[in-house]
Amino acid sequence: MVFNLEKRVKKVFSNLQRKVDIIVVKNSSEPYLDHNFFYVTGLEMGFFEGCAAVLFSDGRVDLVVSELESENVDGFKGDVFVYKKEKEFEEILKKCLRSYTVIGLNFDGVLYNDFLKFKKLLPGREFLDVSDGFVKSRMIKDEYEIEFIREACRIVDKVMREIPGVLRSGMREYELAGEINYLLQKNGADKPAFDTISSFAGNTAIPHYSHGSVKLKEGDLVLCDFGACFKRYNSDITRVFVFGKANEKQKKMHEVVLQAQEIGFEKICEGVKGKMVHNAVEGFIDESEFKGCFIHSTGHSLGLGVHDGGIGLTSDVEGELKENMVLTVEPGVYVSGFGGVRIEDDVLVKRDGVEVLTKASRELVEV
Repeated sequence: MVFNLEKRVKKVFSNLQRKVDIIVVKNSSEPYLDHNFFYVTGLEMGFFEGCAAVLFSDGRVDLVVSELESENVDGFKGDVFVYKKEKEFEEILKKCLRSYTVIGLNFDGVLYNDFLKFKKLLPGREFLDVSDGFVKSRMIKDEYEIEFIREACRIVDKVMREIPGVLRSGMREYELAGEINYLLQKNGADKPAFDTISSFAGNTAIPHYSHGSVKLKEGDLVLCDFGACFKRYNSDITRVFVFGKANEKQKKMHEVVLQAQEIGFEKICEGVKGKMVHNAVEGFIDESEFKGCFIHSTGHSLGLGVHDGGIGLTSDVEGELKENMVLTVEPGVYVSGFGGVRIEDDVLVKRDGVEVLTKASRELVEV
């Protein structure tokens, strides 16, 4: 498996709605790094703050990188220009772009201040938004990307299997988050994909809760939502446990969510609209005793970004699913003051169905 820089850059140009002479992808400072910089370069190490990638329609890429990052470009298949100061960066960029009049920028990723600098540095040029080309290109994963996502999924599966052995009476939510983050990197993740969610009892009814100081006690629902970042690609998984013996309501919530997720899996295949999957999942939950308790979308795209853009499984998505898209499927039921259940897996869209990439057991585990 070899990263094909030329093929990926040409893919971006082929997906543009408006023709441009050249494309520049510019990073600012953390956290304002553009995922597309790493998409077109394949670089796995480093931050590349303030650096730029210049894309040519024939598939070539020139890199303009700081001296700080110069050791992180070994093996890069293109020309690399190293600068020490901002003035040098500007002069190199002017030289790279001097023959081009229509320049593409990713308006979704470039800071406004950087855009103003481009206009000042390159007067008389026309700047066009090429974000559509990146979104369309990144929606369909190639073999290189899929293998990294598979590894990120294998890591979270390992961690999820270890969680029951970590839970103990009186532990705090933030302690569980710390254990999960440690296990992610112990098992090969570069870092957590996002801020780990580890919630107990009534806090499990808050979908985007993170973790606080609540102590675990007998009978509590325990919701764990986390991901692994592996070579910049992400996974995202959620499971729910019961600390002690599950009551009937907890069991029923889990059963409904599990069945709803199976419906989602069954609906997914190439050519199906994202909203059809969501509507089927939501419709099933609303026919149960938990009507109105599913309060978010069924899933989102996944890749370099945890929410990778493009298509998702929501009620207003008209776009059709295509082979080699990677999505989450994560129905949930949330009862305020009581608790919530969410089951989330990552899936690869196939021509005639779906491949579930995360393999951890989806059964309700009593710890």
